[in-house]
Parts: sequence; structure tokens; C-alpha cells
Amino acid sequence: MFRKFIRLSFLVSVVLLAFSGSSVAASGEDEDKTGFIMHHIKDSHEWHFATIGHTHVTLPLPVIVYSADRGFEFFSSTSFVDPDTHHFGVEHAGYYIDDHDKLQVVDESRSFIDLSITKNVAMLFLVIGVTLYLMLGASSHYKKHPNSPPRGIASFVEPIVIFVRDEIALPNIGPRYKKFTPYLLSLFFFIWIGNLLGLLPGAANLTGNIAVTVTLAMITFFVTNLNGNRAYWKHVVATPGVPLPLLLIIVPVEIIGLFTKPFALTVRLFVAITAGHIVILSFIGLIFVFESYAVGVASTLMVVFINVIELLVATIQAYVFTLFSAMYIGAAVADHGHDH
Repeated sequence: MFRKFIRLSFLVSVVLLAFSGSSVAASGEDEDKTGFIMHHIKDSHEWHFATIGHTHVTLPLPVIVYSADRGFEFFSSTSFVDPDTHHFGVEHAGYYIDDHDKLQVVDESRSFIDLSITKNVAMLFLVIGVTLYLMLGASSHYKKHPNSPPRGIASFVEPIVIFVRDEIALPNIGPRYKKFTPYLLSLFFFIWIGNLLGLLPGAANLTGNIAVTVTLAMITFFVTNLNGNRAYWKHVVATPGVPLPLLLIIVPVEIIGLFTKPFALTVRLFVAITAGHIVILSFIGLIFVFESYAVGVASTLMVVFINVIELLVATIQAYVFTLFSAMYIGAAVADHGHDH
């Protein structure tokens, strides 16, 4: 099994090197040979997979704009791309996409809302689609064969479901674990699949986007605090057994603690995933910076090794995010009546 794992990681690394290499080679000697790193990390109005020679393998994405004077407008991202340079900057219908991949309006007196399907949004739909395929496939098996052992997709999904239920939800939440297990399962599968798909060549950096991690953390924040019982809130606003003068210090600390928990969830996932992508792509960039076969061999070996680590990190980060969410929920719903 471990040998297959190494071979798969090596294959992914070689493909990643090939795609990244062709992209850098086509960019020209005068351009930044490591610019593709941030291009991969950030969001975009188009999904660029690779550059093969002078051919750009790109998926155009819909640009959707709403303004009070024009209503909804729909364009293709290719309308804003210069056909000679293959870069954004072309004006179309009074809009253009700047160097930071932000949609701008030519007439600055006009206001608009950008509702475009960007690369990360498209990746979001893909992750949701894969997650639904796995869950509905497993559900369909159990509906058709309720008394038979799991097969196919169900045999893959069931051990993970049991692990999340028995090792995360039950120990950390307690008797009310069944109410929150569906949420924890959704959280784990979404983050895990997003992490894994993000390691594929040309994939979007979904779970390395801080807007996504903030949203996930805030969902946990609301689930936790909306389900908090009387003992939980009493511990926050009037900590039992604490003298009144100290409450002036303890209560603000407890209230700040409510918000530091989702902040920690946000930063941990964002930093871990983004840092991994940057390190892998940085080693690839070294090949084209030094233009040396020795550096190329060393960088390739390092990319293979880090890819193996990143596959583990993808799973660990999904587990850690789900585990801490369960711990926060468990603290909110637990019976604190025995505390003094």
C-alpha cells in the first residue's frame, strides 16, 4: 500500500512539474520565473490549467455583474483577455480586469457588484459535486441493500463515517452527539476532498482561500453559540466561583475567547494549505531560476517527498478542523451544573 502511495505521489509530482515547467518556459526570459506561484495561489476570473508551447489550456469562466443602472450583465472571461499577450486588461462593455485579477469599471462614478463564477467558486462547485456523489452513492447502496455489507463507494465512505462519529463526535460532544454528527461529517468531507483536489495539477486553491476558511469557521461559531446551554453562557458572562472584582477581567477575556476560536480555525487551515502549495511550487521554480540539471533532480525529489507530506496534511487538517469544532460544540452543550 505504501509503495502505491509513493508511486501515486511521484506521478502527481511529475505531471505537476510538466505543467508548471511548460508554463514557465512559455513565459519568456524577461518575466518573473516564479510568478506562477502566486498565480496558482490566488483566485482568478479564468481557470488556467497549463501552457503547452504557446497554447494556453484555459477554461473561460462567466463574469456576472449587477449594477443599479444596467441590472444583471453576463460576459465570458475571454472578452477581457488580450489575444496576443493572453493577459487580462482588455476593456469590454465598460469593464476590465486589472493586474490583480479584480473586475473594475471604467467609469468610476458607477457602482456594481461582482457576482462572477471565479476559479475558486468553480472549484467549490466541484468539491460539492464530488462530496454529494460519494454521500448519495453510499446512501443508495444502503437503501437498496440494507442488510448486506458495504460495497463500492459505501465501503470507502462507511469507515470514515464511523471514525468521525465514534472518535470525534461521541467523545467530544457526549450524549447529544447525534444532532451534530451530520454537520461534522459534512465539514470533514468538504475540507478533506477540497484539500486533496487542490493538490492536483492546475487545481484551484480552495481551502487555501481565507474567505473559505473564514466561512467554515463562522459556521462552527454559530452552530456552537446558538446551541449553547444556560450553563455555557453563565460560564461566559458570570463565571461561577470567581470573585466580583475579577469578573471585570474574566468576562471580557471569555467574550474575546468566543471569537479567538473561529479565528484559530481560520488561520490554521489557511496557513497549512497555502504554505504547502507555496513550498511545492517554490521547489519547481528553483529549476527554472538556476537552470541546472542538478537542481532539477534535487527539486524533483523534494517535490515528491513534500507531495507525500501534503497528502497526509490534507487529511490531518480536515481531522483537526472537525475535531476542534466538535470540542467547541461539546463545551457549549455539556451540562456544567456540577461546576462550582
